[in-house]
Amino acid sequence: MDARAKAGVSIRSAAKRYGAMVALDDVSLDVAQGEFVSLLGPSGSGKTTLLGILGGFVQPSAGSVWVGERDITFAPPHKRNIGMVFQSYALFPHMTVGENVAFPLRARGEPKAGRAGKVTEALEMVELRGYEHRRISELSGGQRQRVALARAIVFEPQLILMDEPLSALDKQLRETMQIELRRLHRRLGATIVYVTHDQREALTMSDRVAVLKDGKLVQVDTPERLYDRPCNAFVASFIGEATLLPVERAGDDAVRLGDAVLRTAYPLPRADKLLLAVQTEKLVIDADDAPPDANRLSARVTEVLYQGESLRVFAALGDGTILSLRQPGNHASRQRVPPPGTPLRVALSPRDTIVVPA
Repeated sequence: MDARAKAGVSIRSAAKRYGAMVALDDVSLDVAQGEFVSLLGPSGSGKTTLLGILGGFVQPSAGSVWVGERDITFAPPHKRNIGMVFQSYALFPHMTVGENVAFPLRARGEPKAGRAGKVTEALEMVELRGYEHRRISELSGGQRQRVALARAIVFEPQLILMDEPLSALDKQLRETMQIELRRLHRRLGATIVYVTHDQREALTMSDRVAVLKDGKLVQVDTPERLYDRPCNAFVASFIGEATLLPVERAGDDAVRLGDAVLRTAYPLPRADKLLLAVQTEKLVIDADDAPPDANRLSARVTEVLYQGESLRVFAALGDGTILSLRQPGNHASRQRVPPPGTPLRVALSPRDTIVVPA
C-alpha cells in the first residue's frame, strides 16, 4: 500500500439534525495517519451517523470532513477513495471471490490486465490466496468477512470504514477475527475508523477509542486510559463492569464510603457530587499479596458464579450495596473464594480507586 492509504481524517464540528431530532451534535475528531480509531457507544449514540458522514452516505447539517488536505464534505461516496466494510458484508452472491474483490477496480475503470495482480495481493493480505474462483456460498462467515476486507483494500483507499463487520459472527470466531484485523491493520498501515457497540472489541483492536452518547463525543482516549481514567459516570459504567457508589470528598485525594476512607492516586474531580467506580476486575480478595497501601472494605459473600475462565463473586457491604469481583477460574483461586454467607475483606489499589463526577 502506498502513502495514499495513510492519509489522516479530520472531522470538524460535524452535526446532523432530522427536524427537531439531533443525531450528531458538534463533533470534532482527528484521526492520525495509519491510526485505528473505534467509534463506541450504545444504540442511538450517533456513531453510525458519524461513519455515514465520513463515507458520504449522510450529508452533515453543519461542519466539514477532510481526508488529508482534501475537503470531502460534499463529495459523493464513489469520489472519496474510501474503502467500506459493511455489517452484512454486501458481497455479490452471483460473483466469484475474485470478481467481488475486483469490483471496485472495475468500477474505477482499472484496465483488466492490471486487476488480477491487485486482486491476488489483496487476497494474500487476508490469507485467501487461491480462493479467486470460489463462490460466495461456499465460504464460511469468517471467510466472507475476509473477502469484504479484501474488496475494501484492493484499490488502496485513503481511509477504510468498518460498520460492525464482526457482529454476525459467533463469539469464538469474532475474537479470532479481532486479532486478525489488528494484524492486518499493522501490515497495511492504513487509517481505519471502526464502529462497534462492543466495549471489549473496541479495547482489543483500537489505538484510540471515541465514546459517543446522545450524539455527543464524550471521551477520546487510548484503551488503557479510557478504562483506567474514565471522564464521567457514563464512561465508567459503559466500559467494562463497574459499580457506581456515591462517596464524599475526604481531602484532595481521598473519599469516604461509609466508615471507610479510600485514597486515590489521582486528584479528585472538581464536582460537588462524586461517584466511586468500582471495576470488577480491579477489586481483589484481601490477602498477603495485596498491596500494603491498598484500600480495604469489609463485606459478606452473597453469591459465587463459576464462569469457566473466571469466578464472579458478589459481596454485600454493610449498607447492603452489592459489589462484584472476578477471580481466575483455576483450582487454587476457587479454593480461596469463601462460600456465600462468609465475611470477606476486599482490597482496591489507590491507582484503581476511580472517582468520577456524579
